Amino acid sequence: MTPPAGDRDPTHTPVRVLLCDDHAVVRAGLLALLSSAPGIEVIGEAGDGEEAVALAAALRPDVVLMDLQLGSGIDGIEATRRIAGLPEREAGREAGREVECDDGRDVEREAGRADGRDDGREAAGRGAAGRGAPHVLVLTTYDTDADINRAIEAGATGYLLKAERPEELFSAIRAAAAGRSTLSAPVAHRVLAQMRSPRPGLTDRELDILGQLARGLSNREIARALFISEATVKTHLGRIYDKLGVDTRAGAVSVAKEQRLLP
Repeated sequence: MTPPAGDRDPTHTPVRVLLCDDHAVVRAGLLALLSSAPGIEVIGEAGDGEEAVALAAALRPDVVLMDLQLGSGIDGIEATRRIAGLPEREAGREAGREVECDDGRDVEREAGRADGRDDGREAAGRGAAGRGAPHVLVLTTYDTDADINRAIEAGATGYLLKAERPEELFSAIRAAAAGRSTLSAPVAHRVLAQMRSPRPGLTDRELDILGQLARGLSNREIARALFISEATVKTHLGRIYDKLGVDTRAGAVSVAKEQRLLP
């Protein structure tokens, strides 16, 4: 699935990785796993999206391993968008500068503790020199069309599922560091299926009706709420069913939630 690593010499240029997952146990597991991989070095951990963006800006890792669901605050999609949009840092610029998260922690020092170094700021100064925006590799359990599309549009280099074997994860990280795209097989299948048979998106009016549908309103109540006729509601519902590939109201709401079409 993923080309073998051959672009980097793991003994001289390890891939510097930042972990972002809101579950401490998951981060600990990933840290232990990646520590066993030659040529991969974890330089920091983030428990939420804002912290991931701050650490990525400070440490300039080669790859950010990003989960999508991050509890409160910005999600993995928005964090990916911000990280992918980071400006290139000039060589030596702001070396050793302290960068703080919203909660006041020194994120560079925090990152240094993650891999056993006492002074994360020194590592940040070295890592920031001459680095562009890090590559973001999504690592998640979610494989819906909506999640995949949003991640790719936000600038993710790859999209991997947590069910992958460790060797696939290692290979994907190295590929992402080299700027190569990597998709888990199920994700690649969904992307190809979309390309072959793309479904038209819902219009604003159809989204309005879908939202009312999720509230459990009847056709008559939807018509009153949106100041349209019942016949118009039925017409829109038919189009919504076709676009979502369902034939019931409950099915439409279920798919809409799965694809995050509802607020």
